[in-house]
Amino acid sequence: MRRTFVCRIACVIEKAEVSMLTYLILTTRQILTEAVILGALTGYVKTAAGKKQRRMVWLLAAAGVVFSIAIAILRNTTSMIDTAILNGWIYAAGLVSFVVFLIFTIKKPSDKGFAGTFPWIFAGVLYITIIGYGMPDVWAYPYHVLQQETTVISTDFLMSMIGMVLGIVLAVVTFLACEKLALRLGAGKAGIIAKLELLINAVMRLAGLFSVLLQKKIVQSNHTMFTYTVFVKNHKDLFLYLALAIVVCAALGLWIAGIIHKEPYRNPAEHRRIRMRIRSTRRWAATAFICCACVILNLTWLEKVNATDVTLSPIEEASGMDDENVYVDFSLVEDGHLHRFAYETEKGVQIRFIVIKKPNSTAYGIGLDACDVCGETGYYEKNGQVVCNLCDVVMNISTIGFKGGCNPIVIPYEISNGQIIIPISGLLEYEREFQ
Repeated sequence: MRRTFVCRIACVIEKAEVSMLTYLILTTRQILTEAVILGALTGYVKTAAGKKQRRMVWLLAAAGVVFSIAIAILRNTTSMIDTAILNGWIYAAGLVSFVVFLIFTIKKPSDKGFAGTFPWIFAGVLYITIIGYGMPDVWAYPYHVLQQETTVISTDFLMSMIGMVLGIVLAVVTFLACEKLALRLGAGKAGIIAKLELLINAVMRLAGLFSVLLQKKIVQSNHTMFTYTVFVKNHKDLFLYLALAIVVCAALGLWIAGIIHKEPYRNPAEHRRIRMRIRSTRRWAATAFICCACVILNLTWLEKVNATDVTLSPIEEASGMDDENVYVDFSLVEDGHLHRFAYETEKGVQIRFIVIKKPNSTAYGIGLDACDVCGETGYYEKNGQVVCNLCDVVMNISTIGFKGGCNPIVIPYEISNGQIIIPISGLLEYEREFQ
């Protein structure tokens, strides 16, 4: 009996460690790129903008935080928000703001009049778009964990939140290191660093915008746009590493400059101030190196250690199929569990979709076995909840089949004579998602 108790304790501890590492890795991947970009941009704003302009930028940044919290609440508690469309507007606003900001800061902006304020308005909008895209998922992590745990008084919830907090702390320290290094570079070099980081952000957001335009059929299918979108989507970590590489180069340059460059001084007090400034710069450079190492460690070794292979349930056979529709009888899916079906196209591509009966209801949640964010990695059932196979986010079963939230991609269907009828044409629209 004692051995059984010890084994149970060991299982709880192991599960708690997995939860902590999972949310540490999720948070790191979600906001570290944004932390680096905003850190560099903040350093540039502090060196190049006037006092009034800086105050305006900080107010807009605060508005971005409020905006991100509102998105998180609405996205996870209602079906009011179409995530893809909202993200599309965020991407578009961010790209336009970047271009305008870039053009009007080629030369150092004036501190006076509208001309001096105009570029910093768009800098503030950049804060709103970057925070508005990066933070909502992080704010929603406690809600997602509670979907599985039902109470905050649990080891799993506590360890998951510790992982999230550690990820946020890593992001904040990285942000501060980037900001301090940019301040020490001066307005000219800080501007170059900030614009390079913003360019990386623009490359990623352009891919996101293309994805929305193609998915919503706002533009015609385009091979170049699709290839570009898939490349960026499959190499998100690469862009984070590029952003970190810029920071490392800046930190290394400042470190070496502190060794080589001998700044003249007129008295011992001035000499001490110079030495203190150099030591401070080296500390922040070392902090940047350590943060970069921690991020890389998180997304490589720790992710490998934490990896748990989840085998998706097998594809079930539908009740019937003709040239126009796939048919699923209620009797196949009325047990309240997740069921996975597929339609195979002429190209041999399996377009998977899921069906689950909603709790305490006669309605069904129906959607693709894929989402806008994680692609076609699929969903699995765990403890009565539907969970994303890639990011471990728990779906709200009651909102599956509705637009908005972190839900499976919506597909058309009809209910008739005890059957779910899914048009094949509606599935073929998403063939590329599963290629």
